[in-house]
Amino acid sequence: MRDIPNRLNGTRVTVMGLGRFGGGLGVTRWLVGQGAQVLLTDRADATALAAPLDALRSEVDAGRVRLRLGEHRDADFIDTDLVIANPAVPAPWDDPLLMAARHAGTPVTTEIRLAIDRLDRDRTVGVTGSAGKSSTSSMIARALSGHGAGSRLGGNIGGSLLGTDPVPGQWTVLELSSAMLWWLGPGASLAGLEPWSPRVAVLTNLAPNHVDWHGSERHYMASKGAIRSAQHPGDAFVSLFGHEQPAAAEAAARAAGAAWWDAPLPDTAEALESLLERMDVPGAPGEHQRRNARLAVLAAEAAIRSAGDRPDRAALEDAVRGFEALPHRLQFVGTHAGMRCYNDSKSTTPEATLLAVGAFPDPARIHLIAGGYDKKVDLSAVRDLAPRLAGLYAIGATEDQLAPAPPAVRCRTLDAAVRAAADRARPGDVLLLSPACASFGQFTNYEHRGDAFTALVRAL
Repeated sequence: MRDIPNRLNGTRVTVMGLGRFGGGLGVTRWLVGQGAQVLLTDRADATALAAPLDALRSEVDAGRVRLRLGEHRDADFIDTDLVIANPAVPAPWDDPLLMAARHAGTPVTTEIRLAIDRLDRDRTVGVTGSAGKSSTSSMIARALSGHGAGSRLGGNIGGSLLGTDPVPGQWTVLELSSAMLWWLGPGASLAGLEPWSPRVAVLTNLAPNHVDWHGSERHYMASKGAIRSAQHPGDAFVSLFGHEQPAAAEAAARAAGAAWWDAPLPDTAEALESLLERMDVPGAPGEHQRRNARLAVLAAEAAIRSAGDRPDRAALEDAVRGFEALPHRLQFVGTHAGMRCYNDSKSTTPEATLLAVGAFPDPARIHLIAGGYDKKVDLSAVRDLAPRLAGLYAIGATEDQLAPAPPAVRCRTLDAAVRAAADRARPGDVLLLSPACASFGQFTNYEHRGDAFTALVRAL
């Protein structure tokens, strides 16, 4: 198998998947900038891809990008020098087009591999987990912003790192999804590359998720393991999962067939207990955010030590305490008739929704909106909240699973759910959108769903 070309000038590259929201836009532009001859292929047609295609208009008009829309053709994956696959392509190890490229000796990889191969690995922190990885990544970047040449965020949290090389001494904090980690781990062989793990690897937690992409819980858990499986001697792995959530860690170990995340505590017991007592984040409520904050401080310390420096824990704590909840992650969006409203659209697993509900002191004052696309995971834990809540309002394809009978209410749409909750709420109640499901079907992504919820709240 041929490796990825070191120089891309004149190289023929097939980009598989532009995506309706331009997921392939960054890598396509970067490849053009490297002098590659790009063929962009997508099963969606030009109408569906109008917005991202408009952003590429100059490259297309100049002939630097050719388009194959409405279909994929085998020849485009065989008669080329390199294939860049969209990480959203499910089960890439079985995809006929990607396997055709592999059998033809054409290297296949993704944007994240191109990006990490251009990073200073010694200044890279990778973060994964089933819940909390965006907030934890952001907290770590905030903690490291005052050390060395500062920090920057990338990976699954959004935005392409290609074309924006770090300055010397700058930290890069990567949020890494299970799909990204599969491509960096076992999937690296499709391009003739060695697996990759970051110098500092961080795990928030694990619970079954994305079975629709991986095919099984075990495959999902194993893919997450790539965060540390290719680490070098002297690298750091930081996790409090087994320490803070032993029951959840035990359940994950049964699903995974092994507890690959077991690791010594990252600090002395006394220092850790002190951190457990002190860590609080006023702008991000909930015990799960306190857990994220503790983990972020310890990860930042590990990163600084890996660079041969001495961390200042008090300064790192102060930096993390100033963190504000990210959009769509238990984000306060307004008040209606004394009811406080929170957008937690990023919660796409039952475990994340349970954490969101637990962030408030009295579940009997919470009106929870949940439901959406069916990822084939068990939603019974969310369903069983209904008798304890002020209201459970189910929407989307999973509404029958979440609201098989009263007191839960089947609302079908987000609009109907917001109106139903507003009609029943009392001053001091909480309206919480925390769906436990992906957004596909009624919304294009979790941002679209969260923005729609925010607009509905503000229109009440």
